[in-house]
Amino acid sequence: VQLVESGGGLVQAGGSLRLSCVASGSTFSVNAMGWHRQAPGKERELVAGISGRGDTWYADSVKGRFTISRDNAKDTMSLQMLSLSPEDTAMYYCAARRGALVVTNDYDYWGQGTQVTVSS
Repeated sequence: VQLVESGGGLVQAGGSLRLSCVASGSTFSVNAMGWHRQAPGKERELVAGISGRGDTWYADSVKGRFTISRDNAKDTMSLQMLSLSPEDTAMYYCAARRGALVVTNDYDYWGQGTQVTVSS
């Protein structure tokens, strides 16, 4: 499975961005999907996840501001990000896994990442 992200960029605090992820290859094996991020000097963290049937999970830091969605028919996943702050600056990665569990770091497939930079 190959994952390709897009939609990152530079935005001012309070602004919004929408990240997209397109999956290709053996996508029939994909179950849970998620968006992870890694800021400089920090560990990678899961910020939003979505199960194969559409159940969602959000980290407390993004709850109420970020919305994850997926279109299984099109093998795509998105992350709508609102009210961005400089603390959201990070490389954002699309990830997918064969298992059903969303909240885990054990994802099988990873994209190359897309940079999100929020200026103050």
